[in-house]
Amino acid sequence: MDIYNEYVPNFLFILLRAGIVLSFVPFFSSTMFPAMFRTGMAVAISLVLTPVVSCHVVRSEIALIVIRELMFGMAFGFAARFVFYAVDMAGQIMSSASGLSIATTFNPEIGQSAEISRILGIIAMLIFLAMDIHHDIIYIFVKSYEWLPLGSPMPGGSLLAMALSFIGKMFVIALKISSPIVISMLIANIVLGFVYKAAPQINIFFLSTPIYFALGFLIMILSLPVFISLIGGYFSSSRDELGRVILMLKG
Repeated sequence: MDIYNEYVPNFLFILLRAGIVLSFVPFFSSTMFPAMFRTGMAVAISLVLTPVVSCHVVRSEIALIVIRELMFGMAFGFAARFVFYAVDMAGQIMSSASGLSIATTFNPEIGQSAEISRILGIIAMLIFLAMDIHHDIIYIFVKSYEWLPLGSPMPGGSLLAMALSFIGKMFVIALKISSPIVISMLIANIVLGFVYKAAPQINIFFLSTPIYFALGFLIMILSLPVFISLIGGYFSSSRDELGRVILMLKG
């Protein structure tokens, strides 16, 4: 009974954080990732951490702790996957600029999305796995019990500042990724405008559509090395970013 009283509450509260975080972080939260495997992984992490993590919880604060852990899981997950949101946003911008936004599909990671967003998202996920960022996420998550013990208060100002910071970074990354196609489409529009002025009898609409499609695909293929380098740079700093998020939540 002494073992039960000591370890079972610890296990349950550790499992609470592990389950919430694994439901929000990239790769593990994917609908294509088996739910049974995700649950088993959360249980396995909790079993390993139960003997070394101590939880001192007052019964009257259990509901508040659950809310705090939910906030932590959402903040941690958003910080871990904001690059994927930026890639999806860049794909939407690129699709709108090149006229490919008419082809949309359901992306299990994001929702309704353009095909370019899905292609770039798959490439970003492959880079994410090749760089072992999912291992870094597990490492930072385990360290979070040391840096931010269970039941620690989370100041609302830090959450708001963190959200605004990452939203700003999302827009910056999306503009960096989509800028080659946006600039190319702008130049193509200017050139076609001169062509229309020189020969008004040409049907610019039917002429421009295949040009936009071909130019968009060409620029996207040529800019793939830059895209991979850019996304890899942001992923390489993800461990520091996640650690900074936990310290911000700690206040």
